[in-house]
Amino acid sequence: MAAVTPYLLVEGLTKSVGSKVLFSDISFAVNKGQRIALIARNGIGKSTLLDILMGKTDYDSGKITWRNDLKVKYLPQHIGVECLENTHKTGYSLEITDEAFKKLSGGQQKRIVLQQVLDDEPDILLLDEPTNHLDLDTVVWLEEYLGERRKARGESPLTILMVTHDRYFLDSVCTDIFELDEHHLYTYHGNYAYYMEKRAERIEAQQAEVEKYRNLYRTELEWMRRMPQARAHKAQYRIDNFYEIEKKAKQQRNEADVQLTVKSGYIGNKIFEAKDVCKAFVSPRTGEKKVILQDFNYVFSRYEKLGIIGNNGTGKSTFIKLLMGEIPADSGVWDVGSTVRFGYYAQTGLKFDEGKKVIDIVRDIAEVVDLGNGQKMTASQFLQMFLFSPNQQYDYVGKLSGGERQRLHLCTVLMRSPNFLILDEPTNDLDIPTLNVLEDYLKNFQGCLIVVSHDRYFMDRVVDHIFVFHGNGNIQDFPGNYTQYRIECEEAMKRKGEEAIKKLGDDTKGTKVKTEQKRRLSFKEKRELEALETRIPQLEEEKNALEALLSGGATLPDEIAKASARYQAVQEELDMVEMRWLELSEVEG
Repeated sequence: MAAVTPYLLVEGLTKSVGSKVLFSDISFAVNKGQRIALIARNGIGKSTLLDILMGKTDYDSGKITWRNDLKVKYLPQHIGVECLENTHKTGYSLEITDEAFKKLSGGQQKRIVLQQVLDDEPDILLLDEPTNHLDLDTVVWLEEYLGERRKARGESPLTILMVTHDRYFLDSVCTDIFELDEHHLYTYHGNYAYYMEKRAERIEAQQAEVEKYRNLYRTELEWMRRMPQARAHKAQYRIDNFYEIEKKAKQQRNEADVQLTVKSGYIGNKIFEAKDVCKAFVSPRTGEKKVILQDFNYVFSRYEKLGIIGNNGTGKSTFIKLLMGEIPADSGVWDVGSTVRFGYYAQTGLKFDEGKKVIDIVRDIAEVVDLGNGQKMTASQFLQMFLFSPNQQYDYVGKLSGGERQRLHLCTVLMRSPNFLILDEPTNDLDIPTLNVLEDYLKNFQGCLIVVSHDRYFMDRVVDHIFVFHGNGNIQDFPGNYTQYRIECEEAMKRKGEEAIKKLGDDTKGTKVKTEQKRRLSFKEKRELEALETRIPQLEEEKNALEALLSGGATLPDEIAKASARYQAVQEELDMVEMRWLELSEVEG
């Protein structure tokens, strides 16, 4: 079989920012039909890598080779007017001006630019946090469009390299996971669940290797210490080997996670009560009235954990701003309890002073943080809980990545020990390890919680019921999490479909239907079925061997390209023969 040229080949790529190494000597290939997610902690260089591939940022060394005549499209993490195509064709109107675009919400802007990117039918898509700011219905649609259902519809598979923290999205869409860790790149051929399993095995093996070198180091150190006056006569190769062993023995993984042990303040029985609250906006351009709340009444309970979902523009963030008193209601009142102390994590983040140091941001709030139970921490110690090292604490805010800024924002919210947390899209820009710890903290949070989020996994873990904003003041209170709500919706749609089928059956009663005689396999088809039953295990065995090779981490760049191309060819052949085997098996059965 002729070698397949990768869409993209990266060889020995290295990038540093000042004294900080983001990644060193990494190599990988992207082949047609692969859907790859790039995973790493905040500040490791995920967005930087995409910018390098698109020629927007330089790099220290290495080689990047794109296949000729490829149509490449890039969806950046932060959307602005500069992201619009010149034609301005959108789903909202035939043309949109720059000024009109600026007035749209972040979700509406994201949908417009995303639609332009997809409508252009690129050969390869580079997507940086594609689900950020999108409403849940759009996220589900995008997941289906990019994932396996595209193949089921007979459409050619898309080739994607993306950065995302959406774990359900990762599991559904991705065929491969690339992880940037400790300056190196590790590849996994499988979805997010497969990656988590194999990553744990890799880290366990690495730790066992380090422990082996530590034992050897203790032996060699004793040898080096004996008879120091005779050291010059010792074997030079063993001395050189000692320093190599010492370096490997002292390797340490940065496995620390954000530790959220901040206490919540006491909260009384009265939280808040909404009484006949109304809020509407009138468009200055069209004069159309948009209702957000209509005679809204609700009594919020102690320790309640509420999730809010709904399409963009239905009033989710407006609801939060009304509760926080940032905008007034047209009528009605919010009656908030005297013991309630809000902690507000805004969707837009905080506008930090770029010229300030990280430590000064926290010290401006408090020099000492009360953790409860008599425990206190200095501002510096508290920042270390949020993975800001002592050196990084003295960096200027302007040097932080988007995710690090959001982590700092979260730090400033929680250090005030609130008893009622309001989180508006908290998952945007946070890395997966931080999200996991935040979820655990919120599950055990001894206070009240309202969270607006499109992250289905996050919502499933932390809320006990949801408000569904349907628009025009229609708010549904559903007693369960997001997945339970989706199941309920699907079952309702199914019931409607069954009712329609039953009605159709009633209308056609008495009609005789001629059944077809069951077809049997021909002699040639039986031989084909036998051959397929032999070929499928062979392909699966080769696929497993290639996965092991590509997940090794020590493979040379040219071997990566060849193995990755072969893996793609094997996967395509396996899909084809399995489909044919199913067709023939159904006839045979």
